[in-house]
Amino acid sequence: MNRKKKVIETQKAKIKKKNAKMHRSNKPRYISKAERAKMEAEEAQQAEQSAEQNQTVAVAESEKPTE
Repeated sequence: MNRKKKVIETQKAKIKKKNAKMHRSNKPRYISKAERAKMEAEEAQQAEQSAEQNQTVAVAESEKPTE
């Protein structure tokens, strides 16, 4: 009886592990505090650059001669 029980338990454990691998969690990947700060800095830099580009475009449009 013990041998049979042990075999069944090992088979159940293998099946459980297989199912766990198949059904991965939908939880988002962890992003460390340092990575979040880096991403925020990059976003701020991109926003700053786009703001500068918008200003140069606005200045260039205002300098165009009107007909």
